[in-house]
Amino acid sequence: MKRAPIFFSLLPALLIIGLLFVGGLLLAAIESLGYYAPTGEANFTLAHYAALAGDRELLYGLGISLAVATVSTIVSAAVGLALALSLRDVARRSKLLRVLLQSPIAIPHLAMAVVLIDILSSSGLIARVAFAAGLIHAPAQFPALIHDRFGIGIILTYIVKESPFIAVMVLAMLTRIGDEYEVAARILGASRWQRLRHVTIPLIAPALVSASLVVFAFTFGAFDVPFLLGRTYPAMIGVVAERRYLSVDLADRPEAIAIAVILSVITAMLVWMYLRIANRLIGIERPTIF
Repeated sequence: MKRAPIFFSLLPALLIIGLLFVGGLLLAAIESLGYYAPTGEANFTLAHYAALAGDRELLYGLGISLAVATVSTIVSAAVGLALALSLRDVARRSKLLRVLLQSPIAIPHLAMAVVLIDILSSSGLIARVAFAAGLIHAPAQFPALIHDRFGIGIILTYIVKESPFIAVMVLAMLTRIGDEYEVAARILGASRWQRLRHVTIPLIAPALVSASLVVFAFTFGAFDVPFLLGRTYPAMIGVVAERRYLSVDLADRPEAIAIAVILSVITAMLVWMYLRIANRLIGIERPTIF
């Protein structure tokens, strides 16, 4: 019996993705262009996008989102890579270690944010321990790591959450490729650093880049953690869009939808640029969609 083409096997999933994601994106684009029934708009217009051109809050939000996403992704990738390389031999033998490494992935981002508030805030665990040890005169003197201007609490949350995810992805790649290439390089006289630089990193680069790309795209447009741990102003772009969409004035909603559309376009552009850079540096083949 002849097998059906793989396209037909993927068709149910593609239909769901197309309906929920692509359909939602197209609907948002239409509403941002002047076809928003709740406010009576029914004519094509770029007024909502024009209003955002000089919006200082939006520009600040874009800058903060880009900075937080970049730092979170780079540090998470470095920590995840270090974890995977240092635990690769132990993880093969210990099922418990693999479970412990995967457990942070199952914790919701909001739950992790609440945990970090209890630990890092001026009334949190570390501040109280420092006060009890005489390192500070009052818990309020503890450095502000929550609701701070640099988004340190947000970045730490993503590092704690996403580093294990990247480590698991890299470990899976390391398990699949095995040790043969590294053993051959060692026999030929390559040092540990040379094996890492010229053998291991290129082999695991697809998994590392793919996982980092997921982390960057998620972090750049996130709302929940920045809303809980970030400042009210300036806020990350996801918070700006959500706050305007929930405004009591319905006239603010098309503008909020326009911000969401801009966020989607910028994310797609950054992903495209990221993949081009990765292709040049480590030779990863780019998906045909880009």
